[in-house]
Amino acid sequence: RSHMAGGYNTTGYRNGDGVLVTQGQTAVTQATSITTGVTCSAYSGVITTVSQTVAAGAEAEFTVTNTKVAATDIVVACIKTHTSAGTFVANVSAVAAGSFNIQLTNLHAATAGNNVLVINFIVLKAEA
Repeated sequence: RSHMAGGYNTTGYRNGDGVLVTQGQTAVTQATSITTGVTCSAYSGVITTVSQTVAAGAEAEFTVTNTKVAATDIVVACIKTHTSAGTFVANVSAVAAGSFNIQLTNLHAATAGNNVLVINFIVLKAEA
């Protein structure tokens, strides 16, 4: 008999294909600048950045305060929509208890960013 720690909860389910689905996605919008932190305490979320101007070949980083995150968790981020000039990628550069950092890199050789980026993230729980 298999046994899992903890109890049943309703934060997610398996869809018809057997894929885990996390419920309760929360949306936030960044204020002031591309390095201004946001608070989004959910297992998945959508972050809309300010209209940024990250230079070609440059990076910007901001902190997401999230009470659901433990230092042992895996956080994944990706760009959902991209209406900005430049060629952006998003990655999680640090994870700590209660927060994680998103780093935006403009891979374009000549063109700076000029608009908002919409970023999706998900927190995958892990135990040491």
